[in-house]
Amino acid sequence: MTEPTLYELSSPGRVGVRFPGSDVPQYSPPAELVRSDLPFPELAEIDVIRHFTHLSSMNYSIDKGFYPLGSCTMKYNPKINEVTARLPGFALTHPLQPVETVQGNLYLMYQLQEFLKEISGFDAVSLQPAAGAQGEFTGMKIIDAYHKSRGDVKRTRVIIPDSAHGTNPATSSMIGLEVVHLPSDKRGNVDLAALKEICDDTISGLMLTNPNTLGLFDENVCEVIEIVHAAGGLVYGDGANLNALLGITRPGDLGFDVMHFNLHKTFSTPHGGGGPGSGPVAVTAELADFLPSPIVSIVEEASDDVPPLYGFIDPPQSIGRVKTFFGQFGMLVRAYTYIRMHGPDGLRKVSEYAVLNANYLLSKVRHKYTLPYGRICMHEFVVEGVWPDLPDIHALDIAKRLMDYDFHPPTNYFPLIVHEALMIEPTETESIDMLDQAAEIFIKCRRTAYADPAAMKAAPLTTPVARLDEVTAARNPKLKYEFNGKEADENEN
Repeated sequence: MTEPTLYELSSPGRVGVRFPGSDVPQYSPPAELVRSDLPFPELAEIDVIRHFTHLSSMNYSIDKGFYPLGSCTMKYNPKINEVTARLPGFALTHPLQPVETVQGNLYLMYQLQEFLKEISGFDAVSLQPAAGAQGEFTGMKIIDAYHKSRGDVKRTRVIIPDSAHGTNPATSSMIGLEVVHLPSDKRGNVDLAALKEICDDTISGLMLTNPNTLGLFDENVCEVIEIVHAAGGLVYGDGANLNALLGITRPGDLGFDVMHFNLHKTFSTPHGGGGPGSGPVAVTAELADFLPSPIVSIVEEASDDVPPLYGFIDPPQSIGRVKTFFGQFGMLVRAYTYIRMHGPDGLRKVSEYAVLNANYLLSKVRHKYTLPYGRICMHEFVVEGVWPDLPDIHALDIAKRLMDYDFHPPTNYFPLIVHEALMIEPTETESIDMLDQAAEIFIKCRRTAYADPAAMKAAPLTTPVARLDEVTAARNPKLKYEFNGKEADENEN
């Protein structure tokens, strides 16, 4: 059933808010800009509240149930994060205030930079990028700027493994670099022979996701990095899967040159519905001069009883700004809180339990689903959502059926190198009881596929919206709403 909109709930004469009289001189806009009619809905405040509250209850979130969206790390967001982000000294400040009036904010940003450096093993960090994809873009711009600063302009190709994150090729293309695809070997690692063959003096670098999107730690990661470095290229680390490595290994120590962090994944800041994200970038000392400007730093050292003064510095060869102001500050507060609450030992336990939970769930379902790479996984794993003797049942059908059990589906059809992929990441915040329940639901889906294929094809049956024609919706989206038999462009409403 289609939910009524505010237009359909509207009733002439209802008022939700009454504005006080103007305390400034009235101004009449030019007559040609004034419309005779603005068809806004007319509702009481309670009507609006009930409408949006009802819609919000139909949304799925990590607070409502199991959310094993592989690669996205939809872990629980501790509510203390929200408390700290709403403290008036953080929530009510403005980025254009004099630095003397926002020393607490700058102290937090500086300390977060230091935390991320220690966690990752890099020498310098910029908090500016607003999302993981923008962090990728920033990191690759830094690599490109580094080569050009040395007059090495022939390095115009980027190697991207087939197990990398899907945004990596797009990032490289946006910068104007040519993408060179690199296959995986039979164990899900980078194919070393293929890598050696394509590494030459035109290679700008390699974008490596480790653990990769198969949920596997590359067994030859140090050799991979050495091969690229020997050819004069740099290695970009996609840090989206850092949730498997906290306190266990540091990408900077492995030889990576650049890496972005997904604060909205690893460090528990919320990121459903397309944002807000946060994608800080870390680099080696050799690349620090190219980071986005400005960066929080101590501009006056402490003396006697006077604390240090925090301000901004501009790296001498900076690639420039990548975002207005200084990053997603509210997300930085949440991530800082998460790191301080856990401490070094707690962060290591986060990764240990993330890996344990993924392997536990995998052990429960691996004999019912095809596992393309029979290795111990890291924080996530990938199985095939199809069976040879059931050619009409696909990963999408399994995903839709899971919704009938009030579970969010895992990532579908990614990575592309796995046939009918289901990419499952339970995260460290799920209990063994939930993992057992999840395993049973995955197994039930298999039983239903064999016993009642029609039910699988019809699913979901218990959700507010039935199965959608996603292809048609993408190709022919409805961008207008009709009310009173008349189409109204969204820009007019």
